[in-house]
Amino acid sequence: MIFRLSEELVFPNPNLAEEDGLLAIEGDLSTERLLLAYKNGIFPWFGDDSPILWYSPKMRFVLFPNEVKISKSMQQLIKSRKYKITINTAFEKVINACADVKRADQESTWITTEMKQAYIKLHQLGYVHSVETWENDQLIGGLYGVMINQVFCGESMFSYQSNASKMALIWLCQNIELKLIDCQIHSNHLATLGARMIDRERFMSFLKK
Repeated sequence: MIFRLSEELVFPNPNLAEEDGLLAIEGDLSTERLLLAYKNGIFPWFGDDSPILWYSPKMRFVLFPNEVKISKSMQQLIKSRKYKITINTAFEKVINACADVKRADQESTWITTEMKQAYIKLHQLGYVHSVETWENDQLIGGLYGVMINQVFCGESMFSYQSNASKMALIWLCQNIELKLIDCQIHSNHLATLGARMIDRERFMSFLKK
C-alpha cells in the first residue's frame, strides 16, 4: 500500500513499503520532514515530472568502512597524492555537479531545484556533508550525504575524471568514524568497492543505536 502524506509530520511504518521500496507520496521537503525520514530509514527519490516519492527498500545496499576494497591501482593513486581531498568546503558545487553530470542509466536528474535547496539548507544546519576531490584547485569529483547517528546516508556522487568519486568515498571510509555508509540501492560501481546488501531490520539497528 502506498500512503499519501498530509501536512502532519509523520511517516507510515517502513515495513509497509511496496516490493520496490516505495512507501509514500507527496508531503514536502522541509528540514523537519527530511530528518524524520532519514532517522526512520526513508529517503526521497523522484524526478521533475512526479510528486515527491518516499522509499524504504526491504534490502539495503551498504558499505561497511572496514570492508572497503581498494585496488592496487587505487592504492598507488592515493600514495601519489595527485588529488587533494577536502570535506564541507564546496557543498553547493558538489550538489550542482551531481545534478548536472550525465549518467548512462538516467534520462534526467532526480536532484531537482527543490531538492538542491532543501539539502543546501540541511548542510547549513550541519546535517548534510560533502567530500570533494581536487586536482590543481579544480573540483573533479565528490559526494554528499546525510549523517544520522554515525550512519552516512549517501545521496549522490560524481566524477569528472576516472576514480575521482572513488577517492572521495575511500577517504570517507578511512577518515570519518562511521558505522556504515548507506548506498540505498545496488550499483555495480559501489559493489566493486565492497558494498553489499543487508535487510531493513539490520540497517535500522545501526541507524537507531
